[in-house]
Amino acid sequence: MRRILVTGGAGFIGSNFVRFWIDHHPEDRITNLDQLTYAGNVENLKAVESSPHYKFVRGDICDSELVRRLFHAEEVDTVVHFAAESHVDRSILAPDDFIRTNVHGTYTLLETARVYWLAARFLHVSTDEVYGSLGPEDPAFNEAAPYRPNSPYSASKAAADHLMRAYHHTYGLPAIITNCSNNYGPYQFPEKLVPLTIRQAIKGESIPVYGVGANIRDWIYVEDHCSGLEAVLERGKVGETYNIGGGNQWRNIDLVETICDLLDEKLGAGTSSRRSLIRFVQDRPGHDLRYAMDISKITRELGWRPRETLATGIAKTVSWYLEHQEWVERVITGGYRDYFETQYGSRLGRG
Repeated sequence: MRRILVTGGAGFIGSNFVRFWIDHHPEDRITNLDQLTYAGNVENLKAVESSPHYKFVRGDICDSELVRRLFHAEEVDTVVHFAAESHVDRSILAPDDFIRTNVHGTYTLLETARVYWLAARFLHVSTDEVYGSLGPEDPAFNEAAPYRPNSPYSASKAAADHLMRAYHHTYGLPAIITNCSNNYGPYQFPEKLVPLTIRQAIKGESIPVYGVGANIRDWIYVEDHCSGLEAVLERGKVGETYNIGGGNQWRNIDLVETICDLLDEKLGAGTSSRRSLIRFVQDRPGHDLRYAMDISKITRELGWRPRETLATGIAKTVSWYLEHQEWVERVITGGYRDYFETQYGSRLGRG
């Protein structure tokens, strides 16, 4: 039986991982530490909250006393570290939150793990954005790609990656890093591109797209990401980095138009396609052009590959949001509406 501390387990990827792990490994015990900031929501975990092998603790990963108590009380032998500020736009507006959580929070966990144990595994879930941006014809990022972060968010995640690597080489901490491409799927906070597009299209409101929508991302369905993390935890080599990607490189505009077309099919197009709601807005500063992940290492060494194509995963995701519109409206707070206006309100119509 593993005794796993999951940080940020009430967020989008974290909550999907907690549900996935309890479904596939019901004998393990999970303690979920989450501060419940704007994107954390315990409602995401209703399906597992009654499990005797699951415990939720509200708290800050920067709180060293709390982290130490949890390691001791729960006899933690494995850490899966999701907790992070993760939205590039927010990092441009308020980088201090990203430095505190993503860098100092990771340091706090590492120091506690170093003192408490040097066995088992510490898995740090990171991002492809640490590698910077690719040109249209550049080869995909592999694990040897140099770090070239271009935003406060990606720089803070790169710093956390470097701390992980340093603690492994200096102290022997059993650290593993995964760098993943853009996730989508159920329970994603509605400020991100996919759920934002779905919600705006359902409501018949303007869909903001940066620039001309030419930015390219490698998209992965969140459950595929969870199965990749499972492969790394169970078969990955300590001290290594593994790239996890979906093998689905799409331009943002093509993804948005696909979502509009799916909703037209499911709800009817009315007098005009939902594509007519698309509004090109002023691009954000330093917007990376393209990300793409080379997953040959994790496929070769651990036998993992994603199951969903973007077409199948987006169809599942659109259906989920149509069936859970009440969830979307509940998680959107007044603070989010203020943020939406700050980020997009003055840009709409500038295409």
